[in-house]
Amino acid sequence: MSFTSLAWTDAKTMIGGSFVRGVSGGERKRVCIGSEIIINPSLLFLDEPTSGLDSTTALRTVQTLQDIAEAGKTVLTTIHQPSSRLFHKFDKLIVLGKGSLLYFGKASEATDYFSTIGCSPLIAMNPAEFLLDLANGNLNDISVPPELEDRVQMENSETETRNGKPPPEVVHEYLVEAYELRLSENENKLMHPLPLDEEPKLKVLSSKRQWGASWWQQYCILFIRGIKERRHDYFSWLRITQVLSTAIILGLLWWQSDSKTSRGRQDQAGLLFFIAVFWGFFPVFTAIFTFPQERAMLSKERAADMYRLSAYFLARTTSDLPLDLILPVLFILVVYFMAGLRLSAGPFFLSMLTVFLCIVAAQGLGLAIGATLMDLKRATTLASVTVMTFMLAGGFFVERVPVFISWIRYLSFNYHTYKLLLKVQYQDMVPPLKGIQTDNGSREVGALVAMIFGYRLLAYLSLRRMKLHC
Repeated sequence: MSFTSLAWTDAKTMIGGSFVRGVSGGERKRVCIGSEIIINPSLLFLDEPTSGLDSTTALRTVQTLQDIAEAGKTVLTTIHQPSSRLFHKFDKLIVLGKGSLLYFGKASEATDYFSTIGCSPLIAMNPAEFLLDLANGNLNDISVPPELEDRVQMENSETETRNGKPPPEVVHEYLVEAYELRLSENENKLMHPLPLDEEPKLKVLSSKRQWGASWWQQYCILFIRGIKERRHDYFSWLRITQVLSTAIILGLLWWQSDSKTSRGRQDQAGLLFFIAVFWGFFPVFTAIFTFPQERAMLSKERAADMYRLSAYFLARTTSDLPLDLILPVLFILVVYFMAGLRLSAGPFFLSMLTVFLCIVAAQGLGLAIGATLMDLKRATTLASVTVMTFMLAGGFFVERVPVFISWIRYLSFNYHTYKLLLKVQYQDMVPPLKGIQTDNGSREVGALVAMIFGYRLLAYLSLRRMKLHC
């Protein structure tokens, strides 16, 4: 079984999509076939694998499929207008006309069968074209069976076409009846099937799922694929401009703010609040699209047993972490020094770590919502309501939140991020700003870590519930 004979494209070439230019349509088709072959399936079903390909490429593709079939696999494919060379490579053939079976048997015996019922080509032609004409009821350059001529003569003369040939409906009815008669003659043979040995039957019934690679290999391949797929989205000029322009505007608004006065600290608290909200809101609505957009691909690849769901999920979530860290680092570098926050290595890196924890926790919420609903409109609506509730119930706008709803703040990553940023910047300040105790922040860190794993566990369980579509 050879994969390279199908994908004559450089292995490093991107397939592409709606916004990224990639391979051509023919190359995309061959890569799709190769992705099915690479897991070594016992049954391979292909829908028009040669459509849109030139004759040489189509011949190579069918030749590879023939090699797979000769290796003991079953290859079932639909095909339209193959060349004569392609036609002779098929072992068995099914001819359908308007949903009815016109022939099933060896491909080499198809023309002989139709000749026995009176339909023979009058000129030399491609066997595939001959069979397609019959399936469509077209008898041009094809002999008309005597039974069909008698039937047409007995009917109204208007039934005949201008060239004296019977209409397609009559031809189709005749071909269906002829094949049903052939089936009835062979019915006795089919009523006594050969007995199946117990050993092969037990192998089929007790077959276990066989993975083509280990869990670690699956994870590594999916991890690299994830980085290659999403690096264009993460580092698009639109996203970089959005983050950097926001950082510059914030730096100008809070230019060299004074943390020594009470008013200056209040201003800096507003900046820290915006950072907590921005990096809690932005990742949620980025992660929401992850699983709904990949649902079709995930269902198809899981149904083909290409990889374990755990390997896919872990690779999908961890491949985003390096990409998620770069833009926040640029954001903090711009805002932190322009706003005049604590110029010390400890507070700087702790602030960056706090923002990173917030991003990963918010991303987990987006993944959980997207995986649970699998619908972008409903997921976006639920995420908007959830993030807004977290922000309002955190006590940022209402100091005295009612007891029956104040517990929501402890589920809010904005709340814990904001408290951590305040503790990092004003660790030794007395009295505490906004009544926040300047401890080591272990509670907030623990809460964010719990959200990181909790939301992702919910997303994974939701994906486990997803039905597979073969």
